[in-house]
Amino acid sequence: MSDLTRTVTVDRDRLVAYAAASGDQNPIHQDADVARRVGLPDVIAHGMWTMGAALEVVTDYVGGDPARILSCQTRFTGMVVVPEGETVEVLVTGVVKKVDEAAGTETLELSATCAGEKVLGRCQAVVRRPRAQA
Repeated sequence: MSDLTRTVTVDRDRLVAYAAASGDQNPIHQDADVARRVGLPDVIAHGMWTMGAALEVVTDYVGGDPARILSCQTRFTGMVVVPEGETVEVLVTGVVKKVDEAAGTETLELSATCAGEKVLGRCQAVVRRPRAQA
């Protein structure tokens, strides 16, 4: 299994592509004027994009097979603000919190931060361990 730490980047183009793929066309994710009118500092990344970024790290950890992710959960605790013309970094880190030898699983605890602020809380994933480790 690989490391559970990575910096994932996001810019406005990625948000537009995610909106098209997900069907979430809420303008707070693409239009700074709309975002500011509703009290946000600027355009923000979709919460589900942020969770997906964390799960991309988990997928790599289990050898690239997303079917090894048995469950996941999180709370959205902060915003990933994406100003025009900038690429923003989201740091995803994780640790193995529990190993269930009998079930062949690991419980991973993840953290995601942006500009030093926590953006995902209580983020966990349960994964099936590779056969060599089970």
